Amino acid sequence: MKFRPLQDRVLIRRIESDEKTAGGIIIPDTAKEKPQEGEVVSVGPGVRTEDGKVHPLDVKAGDRVLFGKWSGSEVKLDNEELIIMKESDILGVLEGSASAKRKAA
Repeated sequence: MKFRPLQDRVLIRRIESDEKTAGGIIIPDTAKEKPQEGEVVSVGPGVRTEDGKVHPLDVKAGDRVLFGKWSGSEVKLDNEELIIMKESDILGVLEGSASAKRKAA
């Protein structure tokens, strides 16, 4: 199914966290919190300014982003749970590869 968010909305897929901590402790499903990190699946065209021009969004499909714990609305499309939120609810974009982050830690 194709889905295109409207205006300044963004469709995000949560990125699941690791099953183990850095020390090797396995975290059960019941103790896990929902991740606050996700991948942008689709973005809207942008927000329309007062003079009628469309201001494009700063994020694009494929970006890894951080968002607030209670941000957005959860939806289910093609049996996949996704989140729709405004671009202003996104806290920041993660840059660089995941392997580089693990080496630094």
